[in-house]
Amino acid sequence: MKKNIVVMEGDGIGPEVIKQTLKVLNSIQNRFDHDFSYKKVLSGVKSIEKLGDPMPKKTLKECLKSDAILLGSIGDPKYDHYNTRRGMRPEDGLLKLRKEMGLYCNIRPIINYSIIDKSPIKKEKLKGINFVIYRELTGGIYFGKKGVYINERNEKVAYDHCIYSTKEIERIGKKAFEAARMRRKKITLVDKANVLETSRLWREVIKRIGLSCYPDVKLEFLYIDHAIMKILLNPIKFDVILTDNMFGDILSDGASVITGSLGLLPSASIGKNNSLFEPVHGSYPEAKGKNIANPLGSILSASMMLEHFGLNKEKKIVEKAVKSSMEEKICTSDLMTNEKCSYTTEEVGDYIEKYIKIHC
Repeated sequence: MKKNIVVMEGDGIGPEVIKQTLKVLNSIQNRFDHDFSYKKVLSGVKSIEKLGDPMPKKTLKECLKSDAILLGSIGDPKYDHYNTRRGMRPEDGLLKLRKEMGLYCNIRPIINYSIIDKSPIKKEKLKGINFVIYRELTGGIYFGKKGVYINERNEKVAYDHCIYSTKEIERIGKKAFEAARMRRKKITLVDKANVLETSRLWREVIKRIGLSCYPDVKLEFLYIDHAIMKILLNPIKFDVILTDNMFGDILSDGASVITGSLGLLPSASIGKNNSLFEPVHGSYPEAKGKNIANPLGSILSASMMLEHFGLNKEKKIVEKAVKSSMEEKICTSDLMTNEKCSYTTEEVGDYIEKYIKIHC
């Protein structure tokens, strides 16, 4: 199979985890006789410093004509308070990419491998956890009109509008229902319908879709505050969680305590014509260049990309290799009880690459 993959290394630890991910993909390519070509493009901090734009037109053009995009991480604390010009923070470039490419469906699997004892949750509650979060990615408060003004009392006032249309809710809702049909046939819609008008529209639309098209899928509702509590207290009860942009962002990071590390979480962002794959973790600038970043979230994101290409056997091999690395305690310090026994980013990547070479 021939595929053209755009690679955005991004900021912080992004280049380090992407390096290991490409090593793994090349191993898959060689063992299964595929043809993966990679096009590295500028984005984030490097792009701001070189071109004055976190997501230049040339990068967008390459992304739009690719078969998939592999992203390391975006963000740098030195731009956190950069408010003199809109669109100059690295994160603004990522939001622009999602919107321009229509990447409306973000999929985040939450799996506990029951191998690494780093989760603060009791062991008996972790066995068999396997659920997935479907997060709407191109609407809501992150993309609504925002601004700052001075009111009549000479006070600074800021606002962020949260807007959703029926169409935006329907398209992500159908994706989630289809996924639930292939799993345990259960969807939990997470919202704040007791307060927010947008959440009430979400409930109305999702109820209608469920009753008319997916009567075999059980549908339940939870407020965001209650959902976070239930995920931590009884995560085994969840199958498919459907939610909006901001709540999905909060939930997936909160759910990282189940896996034991944010560095283990992969994600896929699916659009009508294009898709992007990236680890959930941020750029982690404190670890930049130290060879301690966990590459597994990025490698598992690549396995989701392989599944998206229809390469299910290859996807399973990568996942087996990741599981083996944890069974053998070939892990970075974030997953190890004794950090002195941990391995480097490079060593973890080397182990997974070698596993694929030996076991294929």
